[in-house]
Amino acid sequence: MTLSSTSPASPASPVSAVSVSAPAPGSGGPAPDPGGAPSAGVALPRTAVDPKRWPDVAVLPRSSPARTAVARSLVSRALDRLPLRVRLDGPGGGRTLGAGGPLLHVIEPDSFFRRIGADGLIGFGESYLAGEWTADDLTGVLTVLAGNVSTLIPPSLQRLRGMWARRKPTAQRNTRHGARQNIQRHYDLSNDLFALFLDQTMSYSAAVFRGFPAAEHTLPAAQHRKIDLLLDAARVGAGTRLLEVGTGWGELALRAAARGAHVTTVTLSREQQQLARRRIAAAGLEDRVEVRLCDYREVTGSYDAVVSVEMIEAVGREFWPVYFSTLEQRLAPGGRIALQAITMPHDRMLATRSTFTWIHKYVFPGGDIPSAEAIEEVCAAGTGLRIVAADAFGAHYAETLRLWRERFEQAAPEVEALGFDAVFRRLWTFYLAYSEAGFRSGYLDVRQFVLAGASTGAGAER
Repeated sequence: MTLSSTSPASPASPVSAVSVSAPAPGSGGPAPDPGGAPSAGVALPRTAVDPKRWPDVAVLPRSSPARTAVARSLVSRALDRLPLRVRLDGPGGGRTLGAGGPLLHVIEPDSFFRRIGADGLIGFGESYLAGEWTADDLTGVLTVLAGNVSTLIPPSLQRLRGMWARRKPTAQRNTRHGARQNIQRHYDLSNDLFALFLDQTMSYSAAVFRGFPAAEHTLPAAQHRKIDLLLDAARVGAGTRLLEVGTGWGELALRAAARGAHVTTVTLSREQQQLARRRIAAAGLEDRVEVRLCDYREVTGSYDAVVSVEMIEAVGREFWPVYFSTLEQRLAPGGRIALQAITMPHDRMLATRSTFTWIHKYVFPGGDIPSAEAIEEVCAAGTGLRIVAADAFGAHYAETLRLWRERFEQAAPEVEALGFDAVFRRLWTFYLAYSEAGFRSGYLDVRQFVLAGASTGAGAER
């Protein structure tokens, strides 16, 4: 899973690896956490913020009084129009904004508006990490905001976006070296961490459910349903030479090998490679699956089918042509590609394509979400690949994320025991709710695409 967002601003300081990493060896375990494991509706004690791990959370950014005042005015007016209740604490009881709905409780308004004035939506996210605002229904609040993101800023100011929106740092470009670093900063956090909120299939992408609301016990079967749809679309069966770009923790490779396929799967995460190999060995399928630690651009050979699940979001916009060209080069004549991708509306993709976001800073460095139109355009411009089928199922991702978030929150003591402090737990609660809100609002979608070479023609249709 890789998600990006549309935050309009970035931090003044460079991205620190400590912002997304586990505690360093010898660091003495978790930071002080007198508040225990704060939920979405509980303010984080200021003493729980370790300034070495979270420098931009522990310390307020520089911002002129005028800029903060402008942010307070613009944001207050925007919030007052939304179907939210916004309680601003202050002397004399504070005040309440909004047209009614889920409650966004701003505990420290001065800090809240100062962060937004300095860093836009990155500041909004960091203010949550600092405990300066909270919400009993965090997903509900974020869903309202996601559904109104294009109208929160007045049109006159949106036209000036290029003057104030910060750009993605060059250090996050997905060159071969950069991609390896970007992937490792997220996926190498800890296999034990991911196991606490994913189901036993260790699948970190959208499931396909039979109905809503989805129950937790249905998640493994829903993940298998998703995988089977992809394998069927790529016509994977006995004897198929399958290339998987983006191993995850090996569930798709296991399921393909159980069909009799011979699988080569590649990842840039050592943690994923090690656990995937152990799972494959435990299933007795080592003779059918090879897990390589390498970049997709380094793969050689010819394959009857290629499958890639939510990997394109980690490729980077400038490398999309290389990605699709590589998939085409690896595909044998008559073969098919099954691609699962998170997508966003084309106009929003264009408007935010260079913007550095909270997700880039804290969760997925180097991420870029394409639109369906962008995928079609890149394939048509630089390859002989054509989209022959596409199915969207964004509502299923919202349910998948809800189940992950609930499992993560329930596992707070275990997450803490792994050495992840209160700010990290708050960050991941926010990330999962933020992502869920994107799908619930319709701002994000997820699709399974089937691609085939131009010579395949109508025979590629399902």
